[in-house]
Amino acid sequence: MVREFIVRSELNIISNSHRNMYQRFIDDPSAGPSSTVAMTSEELEPSSLKSTTSKSSCEKTSAHNFLHAKKTSGRKYTVSVVLICIWLFCTIVLMAKQERKVDDVHQVTLAPNQTKTQIIYKNHMPNTNKIQLILAGAFMPDYYSTLATHFFNIWIEFDPTEEYDVPSKSGLKYDDMHQRNITQIWSIPIVSESLVEVVPEMHHNKIVELFSNVTLRGDTRLCMNTTLSTNFPISFTYDLFPINTEYGIIYAALVLIGLYVLIITEVIHKSIAAILAATTSISILALLDERPTKDELSSWVDIETLLLLFCMMVIVGILSETGIFDYLAIVAYKETKGKIWPLINTLCFFTAMVSSILDNVTTVLLMTPITIRLCEVMQMNPVPTLMCIIFYANLGGALTLIGDPPNVIIGTNKDVIASGIDFTTFSLHMGGGLVFIFIAVNLHLRYIFRNMQDLKFTEPSNVTELRQELAIWQKAASSLSSYSKEEGVVRDKLLRKCKTIFSKLKDTLKGFKVDVLPTESIKLQSYDESIKDFLNKDSPLDKSLLWKCAITLGFVITLFCLHSFPQLNLSLGWIALLGTLLLLILADHVDIECVLGRIEWATLSFFAALFILIGALSELGLIEWVGKQTEVIIMSVAKEYRLSVAIILVLWVSTIVSSFVDNIPLTTMMIKVITSLSQNPELELPLPPLVYALAFGGCLGGNGTLIAASCNMVCAGVAEQHGYRISFVQFFKVGYPVMLCSVVIATVYLLVTHVTFGWNT
Repeated sequence: MVREFIVRSELNIISNSHRNMYQRFIDDPSAGPSSTVAMTSEELEPSSLKSTTSKSSCEKTSAHNFLHAKKTSGRKYTVSVVLICIWLFCTIVLMAKQERKVDDVHQVTLAPNQTKTQIIYKNHMPNTNKIQLILAGAFMPDYYSTLATHFFNIWIEFDPTEEYDVPSKSGLKYDDMHQRNITQIWSIPIVSESLVEVVPEMHHNKIVELFSNVTLRGDTRLCMNTTLSTNFPISFTYDLFPINTEYGIIYAALVLIGLYVLIITEVIHKSIAAILAATTSISILALLDERPTKDELSSWVDIETLLLLFCMMVIVGILSETGIFDYLAIVAYKETKGKIWPLINTLCFFTAMVSSILDNVTTVLLMTPITIRLCEVMQMNPVPTLMCIIFYANLGGALTLIGDPPNVIIGTNKDVIASGIDFTTFSLHMGGGLVFIFIAVNLHLRYIFRNMQDLKFTEPSNVTELRQELAIWQKAASSLSSYSKEEGVVRDKLLRKCKTIFSKLKDTLKGFKVDVLPTESIKLQSYDESIKDFLNKDSPLDKSLLWKCAITLGFVITLFCLHSFPQLNLSLGWIALLGTLLLLILADHVDIECVLGRIEWATLSFFAALFILIGALSELGLIEWVGKQTEVIIMSVAKEYRLSVAIILVLWVSTIVSSFVDNIPLTTMMIKVITSLSQNPELELPLPPLVYALAFGGCLGGNGTLIAASCNMVCAGVAEQHGYRISFVQFFKVGYPVMLCSVVIATVYLLVTHVTFGWNT
């Protein structure tokens, strides 16, 4: 970070838009930052490792390298062919299929004791066995449905011009000798006569199955009526050919598996992989004649989340100019006396506390630079410590209703509010289990990193520093184009600087002989000198800018804590935007181009593509299928075991699924599942235990994989900007065992408190 500040102060032109350029030169993530200048393994290998080998061994090595290079080249060629085939598929389908037309919305008013009909297919029955109905009107909310006394009825009937026999067991109803119902009657509770013109409009969506599909001539009609004694206005539309979810689920699963294969193998950048997967899913929808419109695609993207990420990145970028991160790193080092695990524990528990008040994305944006600076000074690899920070950010976010987006979704649900769950009750129930989870995760991490060498670099500190410096200078050079003469001159000077550092790095590596590797005393002396320089470094704070940042953060944090109040009509995204505008106004001398250059655009594009992908998967029926299967299993269990099974299923399904897909749409779907379960009088399931199971699952699942939660990707993006790369596999090896351990403890806690002791209030 200090080296980056020096380069930036000299040039003021550094951009992170090319930070991925140096990824391909990282041979080992644990080896620290790598150079962005193309260096072969022989060039960077100590000279003593290349000496005195026999001619036969050289020939064997050459043959092995040749075969390895040939195999690698063949694998890259195969990957390129597969990706081009996917691109061709998307191109051809999107060229051939147009956006689905928005169905005409019909508006009718139902008079008392009147059945209104609408012809939806003339002369014969539609060639389909399912029809999707979409309704909007003064319907009663689900949580009041048991109090309803009036209903809206809708069904589909066929009026044939030819006679045909209908099996008596089909359940068809005969209105007369000709008109026959071909669907069950769908009854929806509606409000009383006095509230029809008062209550807000509610929507219902359902796919109804046809009893029969014959090729006779006749009209297919949509019929509807009400039990009210007054007029009832309603708007409706229908889709004669909805998506066949049986195939849609398979397609969705294949796309999701393909995305994870691309991310795990790292054949392309994860942002490109997400964009490719999102495009493929849209192409599949188009192939099924359900290509979404641009407005629908925009509605799938969570603008609030992207706005929050962007604005907080700007605030943190300006805050880094004050020198506060170095100052806080010095304070943390002195308070923990430089001991590694006390320092890691301090960072982790502070992160957990802050993320329970703020959202965990903002917390990670603030804590990642401090953690990286401390690790660099103590000659530690920041990647393991950053993973610990991520785990505790997700755990801390689970504590309150504002700490994690899934909790916000849960806390604003009307059924949850009606069940008596408020901010204090939620934190009290979640806090008891999280105390045990905090302790278990800490012990688990201490065991995983019991070898202190796993927390350190595998290279000498001066080599790591040279690699870092080389990476920063190369980023500065790559951010410039050759469009103008002035930029070309500066770019040439930067490249010459890179060559100088590169030569110095090669000479440094050649100086390390196998028989004269640094001893422990030399390493300790180098470590002590690094700490001494860090503590004595003259890095004054920019107090004027720091005060402006403090005012802005105070404003943002205060509104973050108050945003759950209904009187405050500001979401997290709007609060962050207003805070960013305030800081840009106060700090008028800040170079906005330099600040925008530090935005993690790759991370933002990844989230945007992921939101579209999840929306497409929902359209294909994958997420709804998960919820229905959960509901079916719970319904099949004996009554005395249903609460235990419901808690276990909701917890584990939400955890495992949210570790592979975004937890926001999953929570949105699962909250509907658990509220419908609690409202089923046959099950007699209380809602609070299911709410806490869903909250634990949605938040704990974020520790499973690198793309499972927003704060994971944000932390990885900021670390990558500083030259430290967290791979999917590296995170998975540590994160998934941590997730499983946490869920086991949460399972025991929920069963004991809600099943054994019946703490359901």
